[in-house]
Amino acid sequence: MISKIDHIAIAVQNLEGALETFCKVLGCDPASIRVEEVASEHVRVAFIPVGETKIELLEPMSPESAIAKYLAKNGEGMHHIALQTDSLSEETARLLGEGIKPLGEPKEGAGGKKIVFLHPKETNRVLLEFAEKGH
Repeated sequence: MISKIDHIAIAVQNLEGALETFCKVLGCDPASIRVEEVASEHVRVAFIPVGETKIELLEPMSPESAIAKYLAKNGEGMHHIALQTDSLSEETARLLGEGIKPLGEPKEGAGGKKIVFLHPKETNRVLLEFAEKGH
């Protein structure tokens, strides 16, 4: 079952510059921001808490990363919406039963969460991520 929006992801060219802008806009405490690298995806991410959800800023670490390719094609902007679930395996099985195929296999994402994406062709041109609630 989907329990909430985990985060909204925005692709950016420069993480530090984007963090400065979003901190001004949101009035957030820089100490509350978590920055990490997801080596498997060749991306650096920053999570900015906003109430019960987060804004995730994504910066490519190499030209081969999916985010670098996204930026080259689309420019900076919203990349995906992540939905939190208690059980990624149950949610994936439910989707398959509805005829919606995940984009690849579940894998580890930022924060060590287990994630899977749904192709935008399946979801009205919106890239959706399902993220299993951490324990």
